[in-house]
Amino acid sequence: MPTNTAAAEESAAEASPGAGPKEPLTGFHVRVTATTFGANFSDGYALGIIGAVLPTLNTTMHLSGVCQGLLGASALIGLFFGSILLGRVADVIGRQKLYLYNFVLIAIASAAQLWAHDPLVLFLLRLVIGFGLGADYAVGPTLLSEFAPRRLRGLLLGSLTVLWTVGYVAANILGTYLPITDNAAHWLLASGALPALLVLLLRIGIPESPSWLATRGRAAEAAEIRRRYLGQADATAESAQAAAAEQPPAARFGQLFARGQATRTWFGVIFYSAQILPYFAIYTFMSQILGTLHISDADTQNLVLNVALLLGGIIGLWPVQRMGRRPFAIGTFAILTVCLATMAVLSGASGWALMVPFLIYTFVMAGASNITQVYPPELFPTALRGTGVGFLNGTSRIASAVGTFILPVSLTQLGVGWSMGWMALVLLLGTAVSLAWAPETRNTLTAEDWQH
Repeated sequence: MPTNTAAAEESAAEASPGAGPKEPLTGFHVRVTATTFGANFSDGYALGIIGAVLPTLNTTMHLSGVCQGLLGASALIGLFFGSILLGRVADVIGRQKLYLYNFVLIAIASAAQLWAHDPLVLFLLRLVIGFGLGADYAVGPTLLSEFAPRRLRGLLLGSLTVLWTVGYVAANILGTYLPITDNAAHWLLASGALPALLVLLLRIGIPESPSWLATRGRAAEAAEIRRRYLGQADATAESAQAAAAEQPPAARFGQLFARGQATRTWFGVIFYSAQILPYFAIYTFMSQILGTLHISDADTQNLVLNVALLLGGIIGLWPVQRMGRRPFAIGTFAILTVCLATMAVLSGASGWALMVPFLIYTFVMAGASNITQVYPPELFPTALRGTGVGFLNGTSRIASAVGTFILPVSLTQLGVGWSMGWMALVLLLGTAVSLAWAPETRNTLTAEDWQH
């Protein structure tokens, strides 16, 4: 291959006579998908539950606006460091170890929130939870993309965000309809240990990625895993070794910005960050936003918005699977920009009138978010995938943490109109960058895929 880029892999795949195989879907695929789903459910639940209990913690812990913002952003800050640091580690030592042990950390830290009645202690525990989840954001989609049959990769990776939404909505519904005392708030925070433990148990015995093994010269092990777990009866050490020879056995971090790869990397950073900055900010402080809109039955509207989130995520799987990545990204960014811009312009209208663009935004954003699990692994070659996916997740979490920290201050100082306005500008940036740089990666194959 001329360069070590995802684009070069794609070109090689298209040129290969074996491109487009119909790999079988095995029970092992279902298991790996389920455990990665569970991780995304845990992440959604962990990030949703802090928003649900913050009003109570604000009273019992006497939190300032800054402390509220820090607690709301704490897991996101941890996600940044976990994704950046451990994504690179996954390319060096392999996917499997991090895929298992990060959930030991998440389960322990989640349970410890039951006794965290000091804001600083709670902040530190949520940093640890975010650190573990950040590792999974880098390793989970990477491992799943390297195991999944190509024809189902978009569907399986896109479904990760649906499970994130399920966890987030579950946390919101519990926070809305359960009476939350100080004691109940800490039980709810600690309840995140339950899905984390289930994920941990299911991950025991998951093997290493054969794609990674092949790039490290362990071709016989890679072929054995393909035969035993992936239903590829004709997999041989020779074919795995030939695939691995198409790229270096390891890639340096600096290759994210090498010629032929840099544009994809920067596109991924801006695309991912612009999409989730408003998402996390808005839904962490949903109750405050609904209060600003002066809606009398805020609980009902919160439920309606959460249902829209869930439906948007499920229905949004279809275009992710059927459409190209580029038109999907451009189209959804444009719709989301118009929705928040409309809320900014109509900020003086009645709360019920503002709910219409808010509902459309919620529905489309849930569907659009599905591609955040699909696009990143496809932007990088195998040897650089863990590093690249980790880098995109990490930088996007900095953006979401900034948005989550700023929004409560913005709502108080500027009001809902200006707050929606600056978030619409963020989405407009995402639209422009997608128009300029978004590659079409729907039919991208890794080197290992087209050898089988």
